[in-house]
Amino acid sequence: MFAVIVVLALLVGGPALAADVVVKDAATLQLGGVTYRLEGIDAPEFDQRCINEFADPSACGLEARDAAVKLIAGRAVTCRDLGPDPVFSGRRVGACTIAGDGSNLSQRLVQAGLALNADPKGRFAADETTAKEARLALWRGCFVAPTSFRRWDKTASLIGAACRDDRKTAMLDLMFPEMPPMPEGCAIKGKLAKRARLTGNVGVYQLQGCPSYASLIKPNRWFCSEDDARAAGFRKAYNCRIGAKR
Repeated sequence: MFAVIVVLALLVGGPALAADVVVKDAATLQLGGVTYRLEGIDAPEFDQRCINEFADPSACGLEARDAAVKLIAGRAVTCRDLGPDPVFSGRRVGACTIAGDGSNLSQRLVQAGLALNADPKGRFAADETTAKEARLALWRGCFVAPTSFRRWDKTASLIGAACRDDRKTAMLDLMFPEMPPMPEGCAIKGKLAKRARLTGNVGVYQLQGCPSYASLIKPNRWFCSEDDARAAGFRKAYNCRIGAKR
């Protein structure tokens, strides 16, 4: 899996335990067999595309993930488990803090312009406003909210200093390309599909080796693992369930 590993620590009703953690995206950390979504924020999905300050397409999901790793800077992080994630299947919600930094990690990411406030009480709203006014990280360019990207909403509002109303259609076309480039090492294809809603999902995913993998030339999403695809609300394609290469 294409991901960055740093040393963190987990706190679940007891002493912190050091372990290797995969930073999946700017708001998602995996510790062993548990994956945490950081409380109160939302950040670009790993495969999300944006427009940078030079009006060029950018892999903002990857860039935000890498910037989050630099923010942590190899320091230990303690996380308090807040329970199951109500949106992402199989995830837990975590309240995390970087060692030597009294601030909530969620708040630090919003302050750095790497994530948006998603707290119902608006705890990080002022931090978001400050980052926006300073044009930090994501705010320098133009992007859509991660929730709009996950819905593949081509009518979404544009956010950021580099957005131009007179070029909205062209910018959205770049953010929602017909053939999104595959992130290195993340070859699982996801396609939004109305039929998937019958099973409570938003789409289906195809693994390499599945009968319809090659013919799916216009996926909406790319995933690094089946766990990531399921967490995003995608189910495995029915013709992919027997004899497919994982």
